[in-house]
Amino acid sequence: MKGILLVNLGSPKSTRVEDVKEYLDEFLMDEKVIDYRWFFRSLLVQGIILRTRPAKSAEAYKTVWTDEGSPLIVITKQIQQKLQKLVDIPVEIGMRYSEPSIESGIRSLTEKGVTEIVLFPLYPQYAMSTTETVVDKAEEVRKKHFPNVRISYVQPFYNRDIYIDCLAESIREKLPENYDALQFSYHGVPERHIYKTDPTNTCNLNDCCSRAENPSHQFCYRHQCYKTTELVTEKLNIPREKTVVSFQSRLGKDKWMEPYTDETLDALPKKGVKNLAIVCPAFVSDCLETLEEISVEGRDEFLHAGGENFHYIPCLNDEDRWIKVVKTLCEEKLNDFYFV
Repeated sequence: MKGILLVNLGSPKSTRVEDVKEYLDEFLMDEKVIDYRWFFRSLLVQGIILRTRPAKSAEAYKTVWTDEGSPLIVITKQIQQKLQKLVDIPVEIGMRYSEPSIESGIRSLTEKGVTEIVLFPLYPQYAMSTTETVVDKAEEVRKKHFPNVRISYVQPFYNRDIYIDCLAESIREKLPENYDALQFSYHGVPERHIYKTDPTNTCNLNDCCSRAENPSHQFCYRHQCYKTTELVTEKLNIPREKTVVSFQSRLGKDKWMEPYTDETLDALPKKGVKNLAIVCPAFVSDCLETLEEISVEGRDEFLHAGGENFHYIPCLNDEDRWIKVVKTLCEEKLNDFYFV
């Protein structure tokens, strides 16, 4: 019997500082997120970050928390429920960090008789700290607890026509009539992650992202972000001079992918951009990074710098057209089991 497991990042159990600290500990101690050796990672995370950041993050989570709980968890459940109505096999969810876990999601499926799982990491672009860590964790759990279960993974879909059409139409409906620029803000990653995930050793973070073909493209988060932007703006018929790409949410003093979103928001009004629309295509579900970091903090930064109108465009969330894309991508992987 076949089943589907939708996997997203995860969220604290509540806005209590203790729960946020527990979540951040699991998240930041993942070697795919902070890729230092264990001793130095532990020193940084448990010796420095977790002494101050949980209280600040807890306050931020309080500004976006809903009556049902974390927006990311609530929206992922809504996607699950809508998808379940479109397919005749079980659909469960799992989070890379915190609960419900990937293990609990797989267990729920196996208790229903599922032995073949399509696991869908809900990230359009490939990165070591997103898609790769989900796959690694799922394989670790499978080998340890469910050795007779087979898992097929939905691949990054950043350039798939069905996704680009879906995202473009969603943006088109929400784009204000008058805007000076449309900013695409993607979650940032340290530059070294780009090189670490490139087994071809052909990435140079300079001109290779813009090449039509390069062996590293299937592993390069930066290329995939720019490609998503290019395809969406082409679909929307937006001039290149009216689009901006930036990267948010950097941590620490290491070199992260540039340009940075906060610095870009501060600079745009000085370049004549007074009316800004902004979208976050690294996320399919609204969460702390979109609802608080961009929609609140980003708005304040832009307006304080001289901007006049700031319009945040929500993620795809549980839009019906997005659910149909999820269904199609899952069904493609379900076919894999027929040919093994």
